[in-house]
Amino acid sequence: MGKGNGKTVRKLDLQNLGLSREDLERELPAADGGEEAVPASTAARPVEVVGSGAVASETERLEAERDALLDRLARLQAEFDNARKRAARDQQEFREFAAAEVIKNFLPTLDSFERALKAGSGDSTDFRNGVELIYRQFQDALQKIGVQPILAMGQVFDPRVHEAVEMVDTTEVADHHVFDELQRGYKYKDRLLRPAMVRVARNNRT
Repeated sequence: MGKGNGKTVRKLDLQNLGLSREDLERELPAADGGEEAVPASTAARPVEVVGSGAVASETERLEAERDALLDRLARLQAEFDNARKRAARDQQEFREFAAAEVIKNFLPTLDSFERALKAGSGDSTDFRNGVELIYRQFQDALQKIGVQPILAMGQVFDPRVHEAVEMVDTTEVADHHVFDELQRGYKYKDRLLRPAMVRVARNNRT
């Protein structure tokens, strides 16, 4: 009798809910296997949405990184400008120092010119000796800074260091050799300052 009473209660419950046994079987999964029912906790879980606060935080972080990079770029540009100005200043000071050293080498020559001018019209021999002294001092000053004269007289004509202004028919020197030097040429170390202006011999003598 207890079993019958239990069945009656279940029927009444279903009737009260307005469900039939077929409706209940469609709604509930089978107990003996098949597809697993989706857990209620999973089905009821809400979709996570990034809030406006998270987006704002990410934007602020990116803006802070941008500002830091711009500040670093500005500092690097300022340091580069300062280094460039220092280099230009050092280069200018070096030029001035080098020029001062060159000028000092010519001061004795200037002193000799002043003494020659003070001597006035005296003995021509003394005057010539004074001019020769000045010339030697000038040559010495040039050599100290690396200036060397270019050999020309009697040398084979070299278009790299000689500038021919005339060809002279003569047998005094060999063919295509420098017959006369009109203006001396000079080199500064290995650099040509100016070529020697020369006249070149032309003859058939071997």
